[in-house]
Amino acid sequence: QVQLVESGGGLVQAGGSLRLSCAASGRTFNIYAMGWFRQLPGKEREYVATISWSDGSTYYADSVKGRFTISRDNAENTVYLQMNTLKPEDTAVYYCAAGRYGYGLTIPTAYDYWGQGTQVTVSS
Repeated sequence: QVQLVESGGGLVQAGGSLRLSCAASGRTFNIYAMGWFRQLPGKEREYVATISWSDGSTYYADSVKGRFTISRDNAENTVYLQMNTLKPEDTAVYYCAAGRYGYGLTIPTAYDYWGQGTQVTVSS
């Protein structure tokens, strides 16, 4: 099993920045990639970004490309999501996820482990 704990959410004004962290523990050697998703009440979970645990390759949803940066610290088993130029439409609960395989990583079902989520609210 892998446990994921997110932190770093909060309230920020439009145009501001936040950095989310996701600390992984347990059987982390099983992880192929980690990702971030976000979700609004009553909506489906939306893909944000992915990073390969081995070579650091990154992938982004078009809606956040150029504004968000995903990175990792393998020594600390931690993944980060740096969010800049935030917009009100970025408001959501953000979830960290870990997947054991390297396909379909833009969809939630490709991930095996999930964190509890952290709220991000962007005011206009």
